[in-house]
Amino acid sequence: MTATKFISGQVHHPAVVALLTEHLADMFANSPAESVHALDLTALCQPEIQFWSLWSLSDQLLGCVAVKTLSSNEAELKSMRTASHLRGQGFGKQLLEHALQSAKAAGFTRLSLETGSMAFFAPARQLYLQYGFEPCGPFGDYQLDPNSVFMSRLL
Repeated sequence: MTATKFISGQVHHPAVVALLTEHLADMFANSPAESVHALDLTALCQPEIQFWSLWSLSDQLLGCVAVKTLSSNEAELKSMRTASHLRGQGFGKQLLEHALQSAKAAGFTRLSLETGSMAFFAPARQLYLQYGFEPCGPFGDYQLDPNSVFMSRLL
């Protein structure tokens, strides 16, 4: 496996901007606009968001992930994305493991997420199930939506 490093912040790095632009485009291409809950660059820079990018040691961007504080004990997984041409190489697992470890280290006892219900999102849902996430109802400000799947796990 490729040697990697996580870097905190850097939302405005050109490679990260390109990856997040691709992420938002995919979300809008695969979900109705009212069901897209992906964060834009401004939202990812808010104080309640911790953002990390995953890089190879040769400085190739591999992916990104964010954790949003919801309360003193609950956080939400946001903006998890592996570069499209690098999928299937285990970087999504690295991103998820980093988010889980970081959320636990920050004192959160629950990590929740929202993802799409469409076939496009099936690989992500399968990964979350492998890591102990279970279906749950809407949390935070979310409402029931047939285009959304809500999942959560204890840390």
